[in-house]
This record gives sequence, structure tokens and C-alpha cells, in this order.
Amino acid sequence: MSSIFSKIIAGEVPSYKIAENEKFFAFLDIFPSVEGHVLVVPKIEIDKLFDLPTEYLDGILSFAKPIANAIQQAFGCDRVNIITIGFEVPHAHIHLIPMNEMGDMNALSKKIKVTPEKLKEVQEKILKYL
Repeated sequence: MSSIFSKIIAGEVPSYKIAENEKFFAFLDIFPSVEGHVLVVPKIEIDKLFDLPTEYLDGILSFAKPIANAIQQAFGCDRVNIITIGFEVPHAHIHLIPMNEMGDMNALSKKIKVTPEKLKEVQEKILKYL
């Protein structure tokens, strides 16, 4: 059974795509912790991040770097941090979270409600800087 992320990558489930290449896909989290919360997933379906083949593990940060830079520019945050949890979806992924202080590390314990219109606005804001 394929994960929701595999269905998003295949275009079977709509998403707010930020970037894509032959190995990775990045899109907005539709249940974000903060505005600008992006998920980066490999196109191969492997549950745990450190079970990824080395070329994917090495490549995920290089793929995420320009996205993180675009998020930082779009939202004027102090930094964009990476969080890996992986319990909600059995598909390796990283969260790119705009943050301004240590307290923001609790970001994944809360979710904000956003409309499809707001998600589209956030997507366009990030894409402007890619």
C-alpha cells in the first residue's frame, strides 16, 4: 500500500508543490505548525530517514537548501530548521520549519488551521524566491 506522500508525488492527491527533481518532492504541509512549513520527501517509499540509500540521504539536504533559503526570505524568519519525526506517515521525510527562537522547537506539537486560499498564498510567496 502506498503512502499518502507517494500518492502526492504521483499526482493522485493534490498538493501545493514547492519543488521537484528526479529524486525528491517538496510541498506545503496542509496541517502546518507555522506559515511556510514545507515537507521534503524522497520519491522512493522508505519509512525511516536513515534507511534511505546513501545517495538519497546525502541528496535531501542539497535539494532542501534552496527551499529553506526561499522560506527564510519569504517569511523573514531568523532561520529555517529541519525536524524529522516520521510517525504520522510511513515515508521518510523532513520538515522545514521557519523559526525565530528556541520556543519554536515545539512547532510540531501544534497545528494551525489554514484555508486553501492561504496555502496558495504561502506557496506563491515561497516560489517567488526560488
